[in-house]
Amino acid sequence: MSRRSERAADRRRRRRTTIAIAAVCATVAIVGVAGVAGVAWASSELERWQNPEIPCTSPAELSVVADPAIAATVKAIAADYDASEKSCSRTEVVSQASVDTAAMLASGNAAELDAWIPDSPVWLVRMSSTARSLGRPVPNFALERSIASSPVVFAAPAERASELGGAAPGWNALMKGGFTALLADPEASSASLSALQAMERRADIGAPRQFQSAMIQLNDTVLPTAADAFAELGSRAAGTFAIASEQQIALHNREAGSSPLVALYPSDGTLALNYPFLRSLDETELAKNLPAPDAEGAPETAESRALALRARELDGLKLALWGAKDAFAADGFRDGVGSGELEQEGVLAEAVAVDTAAAGAQVAILRTWGVLSLRSRILSVIDVSGSMEEPTVTGLRRIDLLTQATSSTLAQFSGDVDLGLWIFSTERAGDRDWEALAPIERLGDEAQKARLGTAIASLPGRLGGATGLYDTTLAAVAHVRSTYDTGKVNSVLLLTDGRNEDENGISLDQLLAQLTEMDDPAKPVPVIMVGIGPDTDVKAMRAIAKATGGAAYSAAKPQDLSVVLTDALSQRACRPNC
Repeated sequence: MSRRSERAADRRRRRRTTIAIAAVCATVAIVGVAGVAGVAWASSELERWQNPEIPCTSPAELSVVADPAIAATVKAIAADYDASEKSCSRTEVVSQASVDTAAMLASGNAAELDAWIPDSPVWLVRMSSTARSLGRPVPNFALERSIASSPVVFAAPAERASELGGAAPGWNALMKGGFTALLADPEASSASLSALQAMERRADIGAPRQFQSAMIQLNDTVLPTAADAFAELGSRAAGTFAIASEQQIALHNREAGSSPLVALYPSDGTLALNYPFLRSLDETELAKNLPAPDAEGAPETAESRALALRARELDGLKLALWGAKDAFAADGFRDGVGSGELEQEGVLAEAVAVDTAAAGAQVAILRTWGVLSLRSRILSVIDVSGSMEEPTVTGLRRIDLLTQATSSTLAQFSGDVDLGLWIFSTERAGDRDWEALAPIERLGDEAQKARLGTAIASLPGRLGGATGLYDTTLAAVAHVRSTYDTGKVNSVLLLTDGRNEDENGISLDQLLAQLTEMDDPAKPVPVIMVGIGPDTDVKAMRAIAKATGGAAYSAAKPQDLSVVLTDALSQRACRPNC
C-alpha cells in the first residue's frame, strides 16, 4: 500500500473512532428494532461477510477480551463458531474486568486484541478520557451493536420478599434515605454506576447537593463486589437491598448452596447494562484499505490475505454472537436490544422497559464518586514559578485556572480526606525550593478547610523563580513517608507547568535512585504528576510516576486542567500500570 493510501486510511480510522466515541458520550440506548428492518440488516451484513472468497490456508487467530459476567458464554459461542464448517478461525477469549481492560488500554499496557466486550459502553468513554488525561494515544475501537443486556434492579432475600407488601423500592426513595442499599464499588461495577445515574436523574429540582449527599451516604455501604453484597444481605435488617443486574441475581440463584434472592424492579424505572461489541480498528481498517487479493494488478501477498481473512472471521464471530440469543438467555441475559424471555429463578420472565443510559454522564458521575469516596492522605504540591503567569486562550493565566480547578475539586472532598499544601519554585525558602502553606490534616476540621482555602486564594500573589521540580518531589515523598498513616492511601499530588530548572539541585537519575532506595512496598507513596500546558517534561514525569507506583497526567491545554485534575484524583484503577 502506498504512503498516500496509508495516510488516507489513517485519517479514516481516526475519523471513525472519533465519531464512535462521540456517539457513546452523547447517548447509549437500548431500544427496540423493527423486525423487518432487523432482518434486512442482518441479511445484508451476512451477505457482505460471505462475499470474499479467501482460502483457509491457515486459521485466523482472534483475540477477544470480555467482561467476566459474559466471558464464559462468549467463549462457548466462539468455540462453536470456530468448529463450524464455514469458519477459519481460532478464537481466544480472555476474561477480564471491564475497568481493568479500560485502564490497561488507556495506559498502553494491554496486549493486542481484536475485540473487546465490556459490560457497558461507559468503559470505552472512560478509556478514551483516561488516555487523553495521561497524554497517551487513544486506542482505536468502533462501537457496534450490543450482544446482550441486563437491567439494574434491587436484590432481596427470597424469604423476606413478602415483607414488602407488594411495594417495590425506587431510586428517589433511596436517594432520600428511605431504605439502605448495598452496592459494589462503582469504580468497577457498571450496575452500581447505572444505579447512581438513575438516582441523579430523580434528584429534586432546586436541590443541587441532594445527589452528592446521597453518594456520600452510599459510600458507607460499598462492598468490593456484588457477591459480597449478596452475602451481606442475610445479616442486615429487613428493608436492606443490594444493587445488582438481573443476570447477577439469576447466576447467584444457580449456585449450589446459595440463599435464594429475588429481583425487585425499581418503581420509578431503571437503566440496563449492555454488552457492546467493540471492534479494534487497527488491523481491520488496514485490511479494508488493502487491495483485494484477486483485484486486477493487485499483489497477492501473505499479509493482505491474512488481514482480509482476519477481518472476515471477526465479522463471522460478531454475527454468531448477535445470533446466539438462546445461549445468552440460558445464562440470564436479555438480548442486545433489551427484549427476550428468561426462565431463571428470582427474575421476571418478561423483559421490562429501561431508560436510556448516557455514558458521558456516567463518566462525570464516576469522577465525582471517585473524589467523594477518597479515603486518602494527600500532600498537594503546586508550582508557583514565574511561568505560571503565562496567559491561556481563555484570557486567564495558568495560575488562575489552577486556583479555580483546585478550589472546585477541594469542594468535592469528603471530610475523611487528609490534605496538606506545599508550593515550590527555586529558592522559595532560602536555599530550599519548597514551602509548606498547610499541614496534612483532616478536611472535616473547619479550621483546616479555612486554612487551605486561604492558602489557595493566595497562590497568584506568590509567583516567582524557576521550577525546582526534583528536589521538591524528593522532599515531598520523604515528608509523607515520615508521617505515614497506615489507615489511608498516602500520596503526593504535584502540579507543574514546566521542567526542572534548578541547576544546583539533584538530577533526574539521582531522584529516581533515591526514590527507589526509600521505597517500601508495605508503605507506598505514589506520586501523581499533573502537567499543565505544553512545556512540561512528560518523559521525566512518567519516570517519577513509575518509580513510585503513581501516574503522570497531562493537561496540554491549561483550560482542561479541571477535568484532568479530577481524573488524577479519582482514578486509581490503572495504578501502578499507568
